[in-house]
Amino acid sequence: MSKVEFHFDFGSPNAYLSHLVIPGIERRTGVRFDYVPVLLGGIFKLTGNRSPAESMAGIKNKPDYQKLETERFIERHAITSFRANPFFPVNTLVLMRAAVAARRLGVFERYVDEAYRHMWSDPKKLDDPAVLRAALAASGLDAERLLSLAQAQEVKDELLANTQRSFERGTFGSPTFFVGGQIFFGKDRLGEVEEAIGGGAT
Repeated sequence: MSKVEFHFDFGSPNAYLSHLVIPGIERRTGVRFDYVPVLLGGIFKLTGNRSPAESMAGIKNKPDYQKLETERFIERHAITSFRANPFFPVNTLVLMRAAVAARRLGVFERYVDEAYRHMWSDPKKLDDPAVLRAALAASGLDAERLLSLAQAQEVKDELLANTQRSFERGTFGSPTFFVGGQIFFGKDRLGEVEEAIGGGAT
């Protein structure tokens, strides 16, 4: 059975929407997604890409259509928890380092759920250290331990290595999925991801 990876950054609302849909795919296919933290800012720097907010600035009609497609996705999957973050864009460097730290501390899945909740369901300015610390504590996570480990050089290096490897495999944004050797970009490709899993893509 093919390995399935989800390369994500908390700063992407489309990655959050994907995160909400992934459990259903896991139930239907029996395959668990391997979540790989990457730094979207680093991906953009390596590829020369820019966020949609920047790349579509000044373009008529396209931003409206993208909003429509997002609304359709939300309706299709009966998503009720999504809220636009009024502080967007949020610098996610510490958040993503803490994701690496959370895996080392054995609280990765819980950390991912809570970080996403505080970013896109009950949105906060998570690049404010005090706000982030309070949010993690409110989620019952050991904020001090997580944020301390997030500053360790080996954690920083792991996030950088994840980002570099993801770029070398073809990533240019988030969310990006890998099913075996196949790459898929964007929340709207999740149907194809599920088909590739069912087909045993290599």
